[in-house]
Amino acid sequence: MRVTPGASRDAVVLVDDIVQLRVTAPPADGAANEAVLRLLAAALDIAPRHLTLLRGATARIKLIGVALS
Repeated sequence: MRVTPGASRDAVVLVDDIVQLRVTAPPADGAANEAVLRLLAAALDIAPRHLTLLRGATARIKLIGVALS
């Protein structure tokens, strides 16, 4: 997923088969990463505890794992 921190509003957008997450949180102290997990959890209608940031903690491209058990 491609993440844009510091956006004007939170949004999940599909552009050319790429999921883009736009969050208002700044990219400091992990705030944007937490906002990404909350936004994605809301979009998938699951609890944020089921999502894990696997790769890309400091990058725009992130790999997020989903555990539904």
